[in-house]
Amino acid sequence: MSIERLVVIGGDAAGMSAASRARRLKGPEELEIVAFERGHFTSYSACGIPYWVGGDVAGRDDLVARTPKEHRARGIDLRLRTEVTEIDVAGRRVRARAVDSGACSWTSYDKLVVATGARPVRPDLPGADAAGVHGVQTLDDGQALIDTLSRARGRRAVVVGAGYIGVEMAEALINRGYEVTVVNRGSEPMSTLDPDMGRLVHVAMEAMGIAMVNDAEVTEVCTTRDGRVRAVRTEDAEYPADVVVLGIGVRPETALAQAAGLPVGGHGGLLTDLAMRVRGHQEIWAGGDCVEVLDLVSGQERHIALGTHANKHGQVIGANVAGGYATFPGVVGTAVSKVCELEIARTGLREKDAHRAGLRFETVTVESTSRAGYYPGASPMTVKMLAERRTGRLLGVQIVGREGAAKRVDVAAVALTAGMTVEQMTSLDLGYAPPFSPVWDPVLVAARKATAKVHGSGRG
Repeated sequence: MSIERLVVIGGDAAGMSAASRARRLKGPEELEIVAFERGHFTSYSACGIPYWVGGDVAGRDDLVARTPKEHRARGIDLRLRTEVTEIDVAGRRVRARAVDSGACSWTSYDKLVVATGARPVRPDLPGADAAGVHGVQTLDDGQALIDTLSRARGRRAVVVGAGYIGVEMAEALINRGYEVTVVNRGSEPMSTLDPDMGRLVHVAMEAMGIAMVNDAEVTEVCTTRDGRVRAVRTEDAEYPADVVVLGIGVRPETALAQAAGLPVGGHGGLLTDLAMRVRGHQEIWAGGDCVEVLDLVSGQERHIALGTHANKHGQVIGANVAGGYATFPGVVGTAVSKVCELEIARTGLREKDAHRAGLRFETVTVESTSRAGYYPGASPMTVKMLAERRTGRLLGVQIVGREGAAKRVDVAAVALTAGMTVEQMTSLDLGYAPPFSPVWDPVLVAARKATAKVHGSGRG
């Protein structure tokens, strides 16, 4: 029996999960695995980088789940600092270049996994590539930022963008003693929330000393004579900066795949089937931040860059590469974050998502507490819920509150996945004791209110 070769492009969550799963199912005598990674690290938590920068995580190595040495010990030929520059689909081979020496070579494959991840959005502006301007996506990026912070001549930082990374990096920089200004093109931070919920985040950020500048478009990154950043300019003002962090978001890293003729969707991510096989290509799979996924609520394709999805993709791909069958049905868009003591969570659709999907819906917002109101430590919590007008189907939930708020979104995520109505949710048998929840959990209070509003709008 001949030995097949699996080539993996990308050494983080999706790529190495796929390689590791395939290796568990097939030994070296059946499957050779070659993995290419252009950076210095593998299998790490990119989501943990802001907490490393801010000092909550002691060191870089704490974010690494499995080292290159551990992967190689499992029979995976892992080649670090090696970038794949071309995929020859017809010839079933990839061309790779050693980053340090520039040497190039071709490697053939029987099966291919594309896990090239995503890249930080870097605006096409004067000075955007200046020294001291950082995107934060990889451990190498995180290390470069920490090195800049240790050498910075002053203590002023500007974060461009107020999504998850922007908000988390603003907190990290505050924790390092910087004066932080966040310049955000939206009306409120956290565009993954509706603006009324984002306003709660805005208030919390200002309370911890972060200067929020909303409805502002960056027009230039100003530099010194020696090419270092000195300020960020908008149409209306200039904000001094010794370091700039880009938190605008990420885009799928698919230039390599597109050059090879692999299909991409409207968000720029690779398109796959339920088995994570690239559409139209029997022996090529893709997963992680470089793919688009099905939104189970709207029925539309989305690009969501999250490590939870990437690891699941890798598990599915590894099983299928090894001859089994596994699927990734889609997502409901669940995410959580925090800024200082404020917890932020969302799942499902925002109002503008529901409008875009052509859905008619009702919204409700409730104020509750994390525990029974009389129990010590009870803290306020705001829950917003969207429900389809005719059917009462749950469409989305957003939660902003203190300790104990964010993970309540998991109840809503399960309800969304199951296609439950808000009326069905009111009967859920959730755990209760005064230290953990009021008698009616805040999510169920919102479901009761949404049920009444749906009925009042003429449902049924």
